[in-house]
Amino acid sequence: MNALWYYAIGFVLIWVIALLFRDKLKIDIDGPILLRKTTRLSGIIDSIAQKSPKIWRWVMNIGIVVAVFMMAFVLYYLIISLKTVTVAPQVTIALPGVQVPGSPIFVPFGFGLIALITVIVVHEFGHGILARAEKIDIKSVGVGMIAILPIAFVEPDDEQTQKLSTVSKLRIYAAGSIFNMMTAAVALGIFMLLSLFLIPYALPATGLEIESVVPGSPADGVLKAGMVIQKMNGYDITDRNSFTNNLKNLKVGDQLTIVTDQGTYSIKTVANPNSTSTPFIGVKSVEKHDAVSKEVSKIFGNDIPWALVYIQELLFWIYALNFGIGLINLLPLKPFDGGLIFEEIVGYWASKRVTRIATYAISLISLSLLVINIGAGLFKAII
Repeated sequence: MNALWYYAIGFVLIWVIALLFRDKLKIDIDGPILLRKTTRLSGIIDSIAQKSPKIWRWVMNIGIVVAVFMMAFVLYYLIISLKTVTVAPQVTIALPGVQVPGSPIFVPFGFGLIALITVIVVHEFGHGILARAEKIDIKSVGVGMIAILPIAFVEPDDEQTQKLSTVSKLRIYAAGSIFNMMTAAVALGIFMLLSLFLIPYALPATGLEIESVVPGSPADGVLKAGMVIQKMNGYDITDRNSFTNNLKNLKVGDQLTIVTDQGTYSIKTVANPNSTSTPFIGVKSVEKHDAVSKEVSKIFGNDIPWALVYIQELLFWIYALNFGIGLINLLPLKPFDGGLIFEEIVGYWASKRVTRIATYAISLISLSLLVINIGAGLFKAII
């Protein structure tokens, strides 16, 4: 089923349940906005914040500097990307399970949805933790929808927040995106640990699996899809590079001995149709083939170790979405966190009128850059 159907069904179910059980579930509905507020989770936020409020404040002192730097970086990056926006837009809409027209990436439905939930929860908890570290009351915590867009929120007391010093407010405003980036850093670290050490040990490459063979080529009728190439002329084949390098060392007309998981075969190379001096055997497409190592298999069997591959992919998307969305949220565009940070910094030095004009101007520029990038991709795909 197309992922859009899942979104449509989920959207309809949520709104039907909200309308039918509005009073029982204590759901607030205001036009296209649906909110379910609670005070239960505020206790968790408070306990995390109050364990080390000084440490949280010091961490976010560094976070303010990082947030301001990243705010300037993402604005600069979008400005220079205008040179290539019609060829390769730098900002895209990432909807898990849906290939958005013009988008250079596809986010898988399951992994993407879990990663997106971590983005929202981590972001809002970040704001909440720093609010409590600054002794600001949390009025409510909740989830909801704006039309079809799911949201989560932590609602600090606005009156108390406005009485804070500039630095305290900047800590709270920067916390969401900085928490996203810290989450991205942790996910990336574990991802690299899995990729460089655990997976190669638990699931070593045993060769290259043939996906297709060119009809009429030397390999046609000899090799077939599903075979795993393990050696070529005595050399181990573990990845595409070793496969390609071995072919490069041959000449047209050379005899090639290929050891596979289904037997050993001899093939004579011919000239590549695209380059007469390059040897060609006709293996069109190959994919790295892994297997559970004997040591790991003795302990965990042959099924459990493959969970590492799924964990690896989930960690990648947790990293990618937390970093990407956290970065875009630092764009100086109100009501993004970056817009609030920009407004607070300018307001410390300038009058309210100048601050209002400057914030409006930078927000308009940032919004234009977003629209141009996203619009260029969609327009190019449609045309």
